[in-house]
Amino acid sequence: MPATTVAAASAVRSVDPCLIYGSIYLERDPRRRSYCFAAAYEEPDEAFADLMVFKEENKLFADRAGYWYITTSRDFADYVVFVSDKRALADFAIHYTTARSFAGCRKQ
Repeated sequence: MPATTVAAASAVRSVDPCLIYGSIYLERDPRRRSYCFAAAYEEPDEAFADLMVFKEENKLFADRAGYWYITTSRDFADYVVFVSDKRALADFAIHYTTARSFAGCRKQ
């Protein structure tokens, strides 16, 4: 294998959804996907989600994995996450929960 192929293959990494919390801007425009930190798929069934997300009302309480304060401003967000409509193009799947205690990462 040529050295350039090995270097390119080792540069690819997956995104750990357990590290994403705080203020999140959800980008839905496919033209801006390359400017996003990660791509997520909104899973309709919680059994297949990698991350259970609880939408916080206050940014200060979004301090652990799965606690997201959804912001309307891209400039002040901690993370910009692209929301893909195709599961195969996403780095991980999320499911929104209404119970704060269910939020968090699902290790598999």
